[in-house]
Amino acid sequence: MVAEKGKMLLEIVAPSRQVVRSERVDEVIAPGSEGEFGVLPGHMLFLTTLKVGMLSYREGTQWHYLAVDWGYAEVGPDRVVILAEGADRASEIDLTEAKLAKERAEKTLSEKLDQKDLEKARVELLRAMIRIQVAEKHGQQ
Repeated sequence: MVAEKGKMLLEIVAPSRQVVRSERVDEVIAPGSEGEFGVLPGHMLFLTTLKVGMLSYREGTQWHYLAVDWGYAEVGPDRVVILAEGADRASEIDLTEAKLAKERAEKTLSEKLDQKDLEKARVELLRAMIRIQVAEKHGQQ
C-alpha cells in the first residue's frame, strides 16, 4: 500500500496482533527511549527504541491514542512502523482494571522488596498510569 501525498502509512504491530493496519496519517508522536519524538510526512529515515508510554497519531483533525509497552520504531519519509511488546488503543483499555493495577503496584511498592521485584513493581505502576492517561484521553471517566 502506498501513502497518498502529504500522508504517511502507519502500522503498529504487537506479538499477538496488528493493532493499526496501514492507516494513512498526518502525524505520529511516540515515546522514544531517549524522549518523545514526532514524525511528519517526509521525515528522514531512522530506527529507535521505544519506552512504555502514550503513542498518538493524527488523521486530519482527529487524534488517536494508544498505550505501548516498549518496542521499536522504524521511520521513513512516507511510513512509520511500530513493533511493540504490547499496544492497546484507548477504546480497548478497561479504565477500572487499569486503576486497580495502579493500586496493586502502589501497594507492592510500599513493601520491602529486593531490587528485581522493586523494578518490576515500578514498571507495572508506570504501565498502569499510562493506560489510565490514554483511557482518559479517549473520554473514559
